Amino acid sequence: MLSFTAMDASASGLTAQRLRLDLIANNIANINTTRTPQGGPYRREVAVFVPRQADTFGAVLQASLAGLPGSVARPVAPGTGVAVQQIVADPSPFKRRYDPQNPDAGPDGYVLMPNVDLVTEMVDLMSATRSYEANVTVLNATKAMAEKALELGRI
Repeated sequence: MLSFTAMDASASGLTAQRLRLDLIANNIANINTTRTPQGGPYRREVAVFVPRQADTFGAVLQASLAGLPGSVARPVAPGTGVAVQQIVADPSPFKRRYDPQNPDAGPDGYVLMPNVDLVTEMVDLMSATRSYEANVTVLNATKAMAEKALELGRI
């Protein structure tokens, strides 16, 4: 049923954006962390999103029938959602701050600071929040359409 596909796609978006919000909160919390268990300052983390593949029985069957002679291949329905492929560390260089009193300062008095920029994190936070809200709106609209369809069936 198409409405369940739309709900599933919205739910995957909600899950992905929640993870993104968690990563942003973690980045902001570690904005001044100069020492990690791996050594060195904290490195900003970002999520890599990819489109989810349609792995339903119907999609697999349609894909297999597409190669048969005389078969009419129908495209797989779009809107299968999003998935988090991986969480990667931002490779941008660390910031340097002069603070000779810091125990992590080098011989020149500079401390390597995390590559987390508060302005960038706040922009990402607003973007993730808006994406989350948009997915909630789609989910509610899909639910309302399903309820209206059920009402029509009662008449």
